Amino acid sequence: MPESIQNPGIAAAAASDADLLAQTTNAVRAAGSALRERFGDVAHHQTREELMRALAANDAVALDILRPRLAPLRPDARWVDEELAGGALPPGEWWVVDPAEGNVNHLHGLPEWAVTATLVRENQPVLTAVHLPLTGETYTALAGAGAHLDGWPLHVSQTADLGLGLVATSQARPDEDEKVVRRIGSSITAMLLDALVVRTSVPATLHLLNVAAGRIDAFWQFAGARADLLPGALLVAEAGGRISDAEGHLWTPRSESFLATAPGVHADAVATLSR
Repeated sequence: MPESIQNPGIAAAAASDADLLAQTTNAVRAAGSALRERFGDVAHHQTREELMRALAANDAVALDILRPRLAPLRPDARWVDEELAGGALPPGEWWVVDPAEGNVNHLHGLPEWAVTATLVRENQPVLTAVHLPLTGETYTALAGAGAHLDGWPLHVSQTADLGLGLVATSQARPDEDEKVVRRIGSSITAMLLDALVVRTSVPATLHLLNVAAGRIDAFWQFAGARADLLPGALLVAEAGGRISDAEGHLWTPRSESFLATAPGVHADAVATLSR
């Protein structure tokens, strides 16, 4: 018998989170619509400062929609203001939001961008909604209740041979530490030798959507921001995938690496990345 049926308190909490997920989904769709209206030609910037102002302007447009909709839903939940921040959060509930995930792609006229919102409770993601405005797709996950694409269940791939696998990685942030950059490069080389095809692009969340949907067999990243990894971590886990660090140990927001795979290739991916 499911635990939620045995314990009415758990059932009530689950129902509350399910309702909250529906409202979170509406919020990311509304923010995505506003960003879609700003999407079009490549925006040319002459300086780093100009680029940063343009990125901030996109964030502000989406946040002006997300904050008023999400904050009242959980009045005691705090808000993570720095989307590139990593590490564990203090106790309690937190909204981890990326108002324009793949923002730099948006400004360059590329389609790989999204709006994400994840509720984290005691450092565990409990619900997430990821909206892709250009396709209209919305990916959602609720802890213990599965992952879905527009209401349809998601399942990771059944691939059991890394040599047949399509895998991916991403750059966590601009101006990454040189040690991390070199580790990324060596890991790509290792995967090029062991996997069928390697994809490298930003943002991480879109790769993780593909792992959850069974289109990609593995994704890894060194370093990383909470807003990059928490939505996809919940989606992949709820779709039946494996989440760990690159050495195969338990992943937490404190971890220095991240790995999400179909179960059948997890051990081989860990072996490749641990060389």
